[in-house]
Amino acid sequence: MTPQLQQAIKLLQLANLELVEYVDEQVEGNPLLEVPEEPRDSEDAAEAPSDEIAEAPLDIDYDEIYAAEGKSEYIAGRSAAFSGGSSGGGGGGFEGGAPGVEQTLTREQTLREHLLSQLSLDVVDPIGRLIGVHLIDSTDAAGYFTGDLESIAATVDCEVARVEASLVALQALDPPGVLARNLSECLAIQLRERNRLDPAMQAMLDNLVLVGDGDLEGLSEICGLEVDEIADMVVEIRGLNPKPGLGFESEVVQEVVPDVFVRRRAGGGWSVDLNTDVLPKVLVDMVYHADIAARAKSREDKTFITEQLHAANWLVKSLDQRARTILRVSTELVRQQDAFLLHGVEFLRPLNLRDIATAIDMHESTVSRVTANKFIATARGIYPMKYFFTAAIPASGGGQAHAAEAVRHRIRQLVDEETPDAVLSDDDMVEALFGADIDIARRTVAKYRDTLRIPSSVERRRRLRAAAKNAARVNGAAHNGKWRQQSGQ
Repeated sequence: MTPQLQQAIKLLQLANLELVEYVDEQVEGNPLLEVPEEPRDSEDAAEAPSDEIAEAPLDIDYDEIYAAEGKSEYIAGRSAAFSGGSSGGGGGGFEGGAPGVEQTLTREQTLREHLLSQLSLDVVDPIGRLIGVHLIDSTDAAGYFTGDLESIAATVDCEVARVEASLVALQALDPPGVLARNLSECLAIQLRERNRLDPAMQAMLDNLVLVGDGDLEGLSEICGLEVDEIADMVVEIRGLNPKPGLGFESEVVQEVVPDVFVRRRAGGGWSVDLNTDVLPKVLVDMVYHADIAARAKSREDKTFITEQLHAANWLVKSLDQRARTILRVSTELVRQQDAFLLHGVEFLRPLNLRDIATAIDMHESTVSRVTANKFIATARGIYPMKYFFTAAIPASGGGQAHAAEAVRHRIRQLVDEETPDAVLSDDDMVEALFGADIDIARRTVAKYRDTLRIPSSVERRRRLRAAAKNAARVNGAAHNGKWRQQSGQ
């Protein structure tokens, strides 16, 4: 792979803030590059473009590179608009594997950087690395995996079993306990590393509620050990790290700035526009190049000037291609998820990388890089591009499949509608979803409930009854206070 192609691939997967930093570095190191004297107002970066929408076909012909007054300039693409129908076009570039984004800031490593550095050493298979990046990106600051295996499998277009196997393999990374799906698994990973995960200890981990309550007698009965042995095991468990990721520097929290704006067109269809305010603009000064090239005497000077010109022109070309590719992928995403934009998350359709890649004749790896760390602003909010890729859940009536994200939303709705006397078990949810034309297994409902951080039906019933009692107590106190006030009068 040539250095120029590596640069093009790297630019494609960079977020806009990273892209600005990278371009600034290139401008500083290349005398033929300069940034036009045009102030960039960060406060306007999140605003939608003007109401004037350029009428253009889906495969718009951009006028982004032009020569003027002796300078070659890159300016980000404007918009694409469509009223429906499939899109065609030639294949996009940037194909093949690519190295990870370089981290050169002088600061401590974040958890993500620490895990990615281990991933690059431990996993050789390209697909395995791609899965690993998705798994690591779904890890919270405490070190827990909070994503969904089926969604990642759909995004990468592989079997769920392979994603789960990758997750188990990555749980061996440092720090111990990282990428666990819950507290019990986090502690089990740490105990396994110490060779202390025996059946009795596993039974205790399966009953951490009793550990928190200090119920040694109950744990003794469950684990089949004496109370003094249980007490020693509890001390050992409490000496573990329940949040292994907190020892690393936290990611800097930054306001999400959309890369693409999507707006409803008056005549139907959608307008898809790049957010040009956050895209860097670069000039190649051909006048200065001609001046220094004419005065260069030695071979070394001439070689240096030629190399800098090639590097500058390639950067301009790569930025232009990046803008075109993001717009093509975004436009197809919007076309595929038209029902979601119109009616909400219940209408989010199953989608994977291959669906988009096939529709626009582009490699799946390119689509994966384009959608990484990019955001789309819609009337329903700002969403990561990865949000629109979701696994398929079959319909109970044999109709069109449902998106996993839509099913999770429906599970959340069912829980929100519960009352203290009508709490749904996982089996009850399976029946309710089946009645809504969603054919889903109980274990999948339990898994989705865990990813949504929804407790078990027993815990929900306890919380609802406690909340009802508290509400009754507050209402009773208010009533008594009102009665005393009236009595005093």
